Amino acid sequence: MKPAGYAWGPLTRDGFTAALVVLLLDQTLKLWLLFGYDLPGKGRVAVLPFFDLVLTWNRGISYGMFQQDGPFGQYVLLALKIIAVILLWIWLARAANRLTALSLGLIIGGALGNAVDRLAYGAVADFALFHITTASFTFNWYVFNLADTAIVAGVAGLLYDSLLGDRAAKAP
Repeated sequence: MKPAGYAWGPLTRDGFTAALVVLLLDQTLKLWLLFGYDLPGKGRVAVLPFFDLVLTWNRGISYGMFQQDGPFGQYVLLALKIIAVILLWIWLARAANRLTALSLGLIIGGALGNAVDRLAYGAVADFALFHITTASFTFNWYVFNLADTAIVAGVAGLLYDSLLGDRAAKAP
């Protein structure tokens, strides 16, 4: 086995596969919701008592922070995303175990899925809304997409690996 380089290591294929699957699933679902199912024309669609489909365009980053309406701001966010993907890929090339590689692949795939939206539409298409509604109380979680879910799952995998995985520091 050759030593890991900057762009490819022994587990990079696993991470690349995860990234590609996330990217393809994310874009396929978004294209279907936008153009096949016509979510923009349907508005809010109740799927379950606690889950709706509703299209929102996120022009910022996570949780809608740093909203950018102009093209300059969108390109800055896109450039930051590309830099993050490059740095994550370098980390992936040096991944020491499969969980790390797959987790990084999930994050990279999610970031690329949202980057494609930003390039194609100038904003990220979000559509999943969890909520709790009672007679006297309503709570709406933020609207997200499959790419966001992959990013969160990837971060959770990295946290698990660093805190509880085989390589985590063990108490004496």
